Amino acid sequence: MEQWIAGLVDALGGVLSGYVLTVILLGVGVWLTVIFGGVQLRALLHSIGLLKAAGGTTGISPFQAFATGLASRVGTGNIAGVAVALTAGGPGAIFWMWMTALVGMASAFVESTLAQIFKVPHGDKTFRGGPAYYIEIGLGSRRFGVIFAIALLFTFGVALNSVQSHSIAEALEVSFGWSKVWVGIWLVLLTAPIIFGGVRRVARVAQWLVPVMSVLYIGLSLYVVAINIAEVPAMLMLILRHAFGLEQAVGGVAGFAVSQAVMMGVRRGLFSNEAGMGSAPNAAAVATTKHPVQQGLLQMLGVFFDTLVVCSATAALILLSGEYQIGGAIQGSVLTQRAMAAHVGEWSVVFMGVAVFVLAYSSVLGNYAYAEVNLDYLTKRPWAGTAFRALVLVSVMLGAVASLPLVWSFADLGTALMAMINLVAIVMLSRFAVAAWRDYRAQRAAGVLAPVFSRESIPELKDKLPKGVW
Repeated sequence: MEQWIAGLVDALGGVLSGYVLTVILLGVGVWLTVIFGGVQLRALLHSIGLLKAAGGTTGISPFQAFATGLASRVGTGNIAGVAVALTAGGPGAIFWMWMTALVGMASAFVESTLAQIFKVPHGDKTFRGGPAYYIEIGLGSRRFGVIFAIALLFTFGVALNSVQSHSIAEALEVSFGWSKVWVGIWLVLLTAPIIFGGVRRVARVAQWLVPVMSVLYIGLSLYVVAINIAEVPAMLMLILRHAFGLEQAVGGVAGFAVSQAVMMGVRRGLFSNEAGMGSAPNAAAVATTKHPVQQGLLQMLGVFFDTLVVCSATAALILLSGEYQIGGAIQGSVLTQRAMAAHVGEWSVVFMGVAVFVLAYSSVLGNYAYAEVNLDYLTKRPWAGTAFRALVLVSVMLGAVASLPLVWSFADLGTALMAMINLVAIVMLSRFAVAAWRDYRAQRAAGVLAPVFSRESIPELKDKLPKGVW
């Protein structure tokens, strides 16, 4: 039965997340890069500087919103996802992950800026927003807003949380020999009090949990790269040769190999950094900030950190370890654990188990924060929130004991559906993000260090934006 379900879901996901999604995702990213003048490069240093000024506010601070978005981004995709991309798509998949992230930074900037522009006030003195909201307010379509919200509830409440809990259970089984069933039970017990505390509690936990473990993981990874620095140029050439089929040309299978590399690179890149998917804007919108562009730049920085830093570190770990084989039997987070052990010793298996737990668990919390925003969009009934939280806990439990292909198939299907709806929406609404970006740059050019946005900044939206915002 499980094999039949996996085959059906994989087939549907293959159609949605195949060439069509690849073309749309990269095409929209390139187009937004052009119309915003390469914002991901020209404003990268400025976005890093914004981290220093992203706190000290009432409600949820810009840094907490950034950390919540990063909590969902930095997780299984950076450890297990990179390993899956390598085993299924070859080293060339890493290059296409990079390309997905590079153009995706522009998409992330636009979608998070739009989320801030079209956010609505909430009863707990914070805000709510995201694709469902800017589709309804900006495009005047409640119907498509509802479709997106339902797709996100399935993807982040069920599919992706199952992926995260599966990776945690798998890693802790390898590291400590713990039963996946008991790991699932403990995950449920740990998750329940936090998600029943609401999005504020999720933001507070994510604020310190993700940066600490990310720094430790990246620090150890950079140490591995440093002790193998002589092999890094050859590793980079290996990635480039496989990305364009040069390695496989002799065997006459270059076309197929490149196709696999592109597909896996784009799929795993989208899963990891979520750029253009429409998930991070749900976190970006809750922040109390002076200008929408500020949060757009911070979320853009999250994509850079997730893929070009953390995913690259994982790829180097694996490719430099001697444990890697295309199509090998060892996959997912287990491959990353084996690779780390090959570099620094068996003690690191325990460290990696803890790292996978912290990063994947933080993603469970970040995923829930996204889902809660969209549940609030669909209905305000208290019983619906209770029922959905129970469903999240069931998904965490089932994911811990399910098979790897099944949970990844569900994740690919859900992320592809969300991305297609959101990418169309941000293209149609991009003129408002352009107006906000021009307003921000004009104020900066006039010497205003912290630009301020108001509903008069975009006259077309003056009477369209909800009361109590801007």
